[in-house]
Amino acid sequence: MIKLALFAVGFFFLSIFQTSFLVHYSIYGRVLNIILVIVVLYNLFESRDKKTGIYIAILGGFFLDVFSNTFIGLNIIIMLLTSVAIKIGLKKYVRIPLAEKD
Repeated sequence: MIKLALFAVGFFFLSIFQTSFLVHYSIYGRVLNIILVIVVLYNLFESRDKKTGIYIAILGGFFLDVFSNTFIGLNIIIMLLTSVAIKIGLKKYVRIPLAEKD
């Protein structure tokens, strides 16, 4: 619970930073989405069975939706689908020999 609260505060400040400051530093018209990078990295390095990454994806998508001019829920769906795809991909197709038990 405390982890989610810290991520909520962090995503709040990162989304403000991203929408107010990073907009001026675009590369080929695209701005770096820091929250998406954090969500992807967290889901990649989290244990396969834990669901905290999905909740963090919803939080990140919510804060991106609040500070954007697109439809409400679009970023939540994108982050949630990305998180679920990573979880399913890691569970079905990636085997780590040291993590598996005989």
